[in-house]
Amino acid sequence: MNRRIVLAGNVIADVVIEIPALPERGGDVLGTHGGTTAGGGFNTLVAARRLGAEAVYAGLHGTGPHGDLVRAALAAEEIGTLLPARTDRDTGFTVALVDSGGERTFVTSFGAEATLAPADLTAVGARLRPDDLVQLSGYGLALPGNGPLLSGLTAVLPAGSILCLDPGPLVADIPEHVLAPVLARTDWLSANAREARIMTGHEDPRTAAAALGQRLPPGAGVLVRADRDGCWLAAPGHPPVHVPGFPVTAVDSNGAGDAHVGAFLALLGQGLDPLSAARGANAAAALAVTRRGPATAPDRAELAAFLAGDPLAAQLS
Repeated sequence: MNRRIVLAGNVIADVVIEIPALPERGGDVLGTHGGTTAGGGFNTLVAARRLGAEAVYAGLHGTGPHGDLVRAALAAEEIGTLLPARTDRDTGFTVALVDSGGERTFVTSFGAEATLAPADLTAVGARLRPDDLVQLSGYGLALPGNGPLLSGLTAVLPAGSILCLDPGPLVADIPEHVLAPVLARTDWLSANAREARIMTGHEDPRTAAAALGQRLPPGAGVLVRADRDGCWLAAPGHPPVHVPGFPVTAVDSNGAGDAHVGAFLALLGQGLDPLSAARGANAAAALAVTRRGPATAPDRAELAAFLAGDPLAAQLS
């Protein structure tokens, strides 16, 4: 078993600037390092691809420096695309400010990826497979144009396909009429603790995981990511359990959540049970934060070496 991972979301450019601390309002601060890389859903696709899953991008990409960067990055990781480039505008970008503690703050300006049309979704739907793992991000659902279209796509996914929703930082901005149909079709929901709190009102991640499960159809599962503490897993038909994290020294948390989601989907799609897949995702996210940059997820050999002595390592190798 090795299900394909399909990202029905956004791959954009990340303008990453390392700073000692965020400036006060109206202030300025000198960055210590900067660069532009592919980001957004790219990080999730990379995490899955490096663990051996086939991965494809089902969103739009533009023509211009950011679009060229995105396509080159996808090709370098052997990640395919389902839609042709838009010729009337460039791909959008995010400015990611990474402070000395490894925390990140984002400002996003969308481009071609935010201009989905019904014909685009028809084209994507025609190329989906019954055994696909479809990843959907709240970033796309929060957009006025894309949101209703992506919500509608979930209703026509092939039978047998698995839908995973990552609600994202903008979850509070997703209209209920867009979010409700997605939740009704979701098989797995993976949220960080802040997003889970926004969706449920519960500070405690275990309680939030249980509450999120009540918003999903029977047989669905929930992950609430808790950074260095690992995650809370509510596997289908089971109450939430804590899956411990792995102690590491973090240097850059940018992309850690994406690494977790991508690794979990890849391992789940390769036949691992949800608990083993969650443990592998915790390890992948832990490794990712020890490296600078957004797309720092480990490959299969690196993950197996990190888990040396753990029964999961044998499954990976």
